[in-house]
Formats: sequence, C-alpha cells, structure tokens
Amino acid sequence: MSKPMFERMALIGVGLIGSSIALAARRHGLVKHIVGSARTKETVETALRLGILDEGVSSAREAASKADLVILCAPVGVCGVLCEEIKDVLKPGTILTDVGSVKSAIVEACAPHLPDGVNFVPGHPIAGTEQSGPEAGFAELFEDRWCILTPEPNTDQMAVSKLKSFWEGLGSNVEIMTPEHHDLVLAITSHVPHLIAFNIVNTAGHLERVTDTEVIKFSASGFRDFTRIAASDPTMWRDVFLNNKEAVLEMLGRFSEDLSNLQRAIRFDDGEALFDLFAKAREMRRGVIEAGQDTDQPDFGRRAKTESKDESPGSNS
Repeated sequence: MSKPMFERMALIGVGLIGSSIALAARRHGLVKHIVGSARTKETVETALRLGILDEGVSSAREAASKADLVILCAPVGVCGVLCEEIKDVLKPGTILTDVGSVKSAIVEACAPHLPDGVNFVPGHPIAGTEQSGPEAGFAELFEDRWCILTPEPNTDQMAVSKLKSFWEGLGSNVEIMTPEHHDLVLAITSHVPHLIAFNIVNTAGHLERVTDTEVIKFSASGFRDFTRIAASDPTMWRDVFLNNKEAVLEMLGRFSEDLSNLQRAIRFDDGEALFDLFAKAREMRRGVIEAGQDTDQPDFGRRAKTESKDESPGSNS
C-alpha cells in the first residue's frame, strides 16, 4: 500500500460532502487519520458510529490543530468565521480548502485570516444529492464528477498540484479557474436552476391548496424532478444566493429575456420559434450525456445511482 498523501485530514462539517470525502479518502488510502467537527454533537456521534471519522471533536479549532489538510465543509456564509476561529492553530505548510459553490465571497471572507505559510486553495466539488447529513454520504459521490479549484495567482503551486491530485484520487476530474469565472459559470449551471426549482415548487404549493392535493397526486416527471432539486438544504442555498448575487442576478436577467421571447412565441402561435428553441435544448441535453455528466437511462439515471449508493458503505452542485 502506498504512503497516504496526508497524515491528518480535518473536516469542518461532516454532512453529505464531508462524509463522502472521508469515505472516499479512506477507500483510496489518501489519508492516515480523519478528524472531524460539526455544528452539533449528534452529528459527530453519528459520523463516528458510521466509521466516517477516526476522531470526533467539539470545535473547528480542535479539529484543525495539527492537520496538514483542512477542508471547510460548511455553508458559504460561515467560512470566514471558521477561518478566524482556526487561524492560530494552522501549522505552516497546511493546505486549507473548502467545498462551497461560491468562490469569490469565500476568498474575500477567508483572506484576512490566513496565516503565513498556510496554503489556501478554494475548491468546489460539483457533486451532490438533495440529501444531507453524515448518513447521506457515499464514497462514489465524486467519481467522474468535476471539482473546480480557484487558487490565487501567488498560491504555492506545489500545494495546488497536491490538492488537485487528492481530488483526482477521489475520482474527480479537476479544472482550475478564477473565482469570478467560477461564480459566473455556476450561476447558470446550478444556482439559477435551483432558484427556478424552489420557485416553481412554491408556486405549485399555492395552487395545490386550491386544487385539493391534485398537484401532488398528478405530479408528472417534470414537476417531480423539480421537487427533487427543491429538497436541497435551505441553509446552504440561502448562503449561495446571498454570496453570489451579482452573477445570479445577471443570469436571471438573461433568463427573463429568453422567457419573454418564449412567452411571445406562444402568444403569437410561432411554432417554428418554439420548435427551434426545443431542438436546441434537446441538443444541450445530449451534450450533457456525451460529456458523462448524466445518463440517458429512465429517471435520468438516478435510479441506478441510488442503487449504487445503497450498496456502498456509508443532493453540491
């Protein structure tokens, strides 16, 4: 067995992403010792019971002490506070990273609290389910998914390369880009779709009270898929929209313009425009499948993935 990449990995948060990192890292022999903290004592106890952690502690500061890899697996809005809490115990050479789906705000919040010699490499694994908590984690979560790293230009390149290799060891493909570009891309590929899902489900909820449960009773696959997305962690998504509002508002503006064009085509019976729009969307879907980001199986392949999860030992996009 080859030597682990890291002697001591600290997970600040052991929900879906944190627990999946632990399970995958252990499966592939990437770390020697895994210590974790969480917001509640119950979460830490669950992670210990499931064998996700080697050691559970009560604070982020205690978890980060003596670690050579520290991963912030917490909502975007608290990452700056966590960095301030752990800054005095981070040893020189430590790699500090995160898993948040917003990067510019995290860089801005964490930068003032970074000690000399600590390598901060923000990250975002584009993987997840609508589930949360340590029970939701599974080692295969990152396989054939993308992880984006957004280091600042002056970051030690050896640290960036090591973290890149770590994510590749978990099964991910890794892309490096600026925080600003990341936030713009994710605004349209993840953040706006979630916002639309939340809104459609809430609109249907208002209608459901009028139609005597028929909206739920007769939910077709389209609405069912929206409800899956809308089941995502409300704390996480609240922080995402508050911390990436410029990019989200820009993408919402473009979406609103396209929606107006669609509304106009329907109003004026412009079948050709509707067909062209739907055909282009269908091609985009085919591109997603060809890129390996989903399958063309029934239920978009989620049934197969769920079965795989159920068989594993153990919803961040």
